[in-house]
Amino acid sequence: MSDGKLKPAPLAYENEAFVNSPDGRILRILSEYMEPLSRFRREQIQDTVVFFGSARFHSRADADRNLTELENGVEVQHPERKKALASVDMARYYEDARRLAFLLTQWSAQIPARRRRFVVTTGGGPGIMEAANLGAQEAGGKTIGLNINLPFEQNPNPYITPSLNFEFHYFFMRKFWFAYLAKALVIFPGGFGTLDELFEILTLAQTQKLAKKILVVIYGSEYWKRLISFDAMIDAGTISAADLDLFRMVDSPEEGFEFLRDGLVKYHLGPQPKSPEAMPEIAKTNP
Repeated sequence: MSDGKLKPAPLAYENEAFVNSPDGRILRILSEYMEPLSRFRREQIQDTVVFFGSARFHSRADADRNLTELENGVEVQHPERKKALASVDMARYYEDARRLAFLLTQWSAQIPARRRRFVVTTGGGPGIMEAANLGAQEAGGKTIGLNINLPFEQNPNPYITPSLNFEFHYFFMRKFWFAYLAKALVIFPGGFGTLDELFEILTLAQTQKLAKKILVVIYGSEYWKRLISFDAMIDAGTISAADLDLFRMVDSPEEGFEFLRDGLVKYHLGPQPKSPEAMPEIAKTNP
């Protein structure tokens, strides 16, 4: 028999049915802002360099191994062999992303500052994302993965710093964190997602909606010039010739690194000499 007393109602933020309902959506959105912000502060992340690119590329070793295994069991003209050959060709971009992330992380580790500068960040999955996280880890740096909950599984790659491994539900909150801390973007060959990320940032830069200078590197002119004709856009009047200054197209990790290093020093560290002896001066102007 009831004693006539009601049980205490659950606290609103402990009410899972509410939090996961349409009425609780704003709380979920805020959580995807506040929880990453808290971790970035705790890990002393000041800013990032974001790598975008295909999740479908493999390392050189994996692509060669897959081709060898396939050729042992299929005909020469088999469609899967064509895909495997393409995978071997595209593996150069995996290796280049790994190298570029290594060079950038190795350099940024020498910047005297209270917080970590220009931390390599990716979408957290395989392919180019894995390669960049791996390169940063090999250079001894922390590295960020901003993964997304998708209907098809995308597990975080094993090279993300565990404390900087994130999982998002909302694409727009994930995109916010890609852009908010970024001082540079590196765009490797990729598909629809890569194009979306590239043109969103270029649009923000073109329309002067960014409060900071974001360097944009488009990597692999062979791929991108086959995919997009910027000259055709200029000829049609849909962009101006000056819009091509919003990015730099490069074809080697060293070329990409030099552009990023020089631009990051110019716009975000001050006009300091590149020699190690001069690096303490950077700390005085950008603690």
